[in-house]
This record gives sequence, C-alpha cells and structure tokens, in this order.
Amino acid sequence: MASSTTSTGTAGTVEPDVRAHIVGVADQLFYARGIQSVGMDEIRTGASVSLKKLYAAFPGKEQLIAAVLSSRHDLWERGVHGAVDAADTPRAKLLAMYDFLESWFGDDTFRGCGFINAFGELGATSPAVAEIARAHKDSFQHFVQRLTTDAVADPALAEELAAQLALLAEGAQTTAAIAGTTAPAAHARRAAETLIDAATH
Repeated sequence: MASSTTSTGTAGTVEPDVRAHIVGVADQLFYARGIQSVGMDEIRTGASVSLKKLYAAFPGKEQLIAAVLSSRHDLWERGVHGAVDAADTPRAKLLAMYDFLESWFGDDTFRGCGFINAFGELGATSPAVAEIARAHKDSFQHFVQRLTTDAVADPALAEELAAQLALLAEGAQTTAAIAGTTAPAAHARRAAETLIDAATH
C-alpha cells in the first residue's frame, strides 16, 4: 500500500505523519470497540482532521481497515521478532514467543488478536479483510517453521512441530482475550516445551 493517496480534485498528497495518525486513532477505536461499530465520522473527530483530509488519505473505510491491519502486522512482527532475537538457542527462541504473548496479554488494552477479531466481523463479507487475515497467519506460520528448522533436523518433523506451536500461540490469544488473564500464555509455553523436547530427543 502506498504511503499516501491523492484524492480526486486535491492538489498534493496527505502527509505521512497525518496518515499515520489517522491509522493510529482508527486502530485504537477498532480494536477497543469493533470495526463495524466505528464510523468514519467518529474517526475524523478522534483524529482531529477534516472529512476532506480523511477521505483524501483513505477514500473508503475498507482502505482504512487495510492500513490499520498492515500497521498491526508490523507491530506484531516487531514484538515477536524482538523477543525471539533476544533468545540465544533454538529452543529458547521458540519458547520466547510465549513469553512475548504473556507480556502482551498483560497489557490493559489487550482485546485478543486484531486479525481474528477483524475476520470474525468481516471475513464473510469482505474478501479483502479475509485475505489480509490469512496472509498474517501464514506469515506467522512460516516464521515459526523457520525457527523449528533450526531446532529439528528432520524437515517433516520440523514442519509438524511448527504447526503445533503456532496453533498453541493462536489458541492462547483467543483464550486469553475471553478469560481476561495471562495464564493461557504460560499453559501454552509448558505445552510447547513438551512438544519441543519430544521432537528434539
């Protein structure tokens, strides 16, 4: 997606920092209350921009949703990759994913996975949102598989372990959002330890 969009009849483009501010406001509103319950006028008010500028940056709500999810994907990648990169062994890197989840679940603003939430709301009616959610989940699956390949010599076993560990992470996110506790991350981590040890011994 381009960093700025020119609207019909508007000279120039919307400044990247203004566009990023709109995305940030929309993300907070969508994540806290749901995408369908938040209208463009409320986003305009929250971002303190004119309706003209809002629509110059995002001609429609679907484009804004896509930008929000793209930003959320980048935030997720920075968080989970940072946690993994700080670990020093293949096993520790795999388990670091669950430590990151536990930290995230403890945030007062945590409301579950934004992509699962978006898919639940719009997946059946918006092919674009469904595709973005699938691409995000595929990206995470491939990331986990790269980590398991470093830990497990057998490619087939590494692929199977990656699928299991990613499923644990996904389930922990949904369970933590509903339960309102960080405990699912710890449960998932202990289950992951069992699976990793079984695959590497």
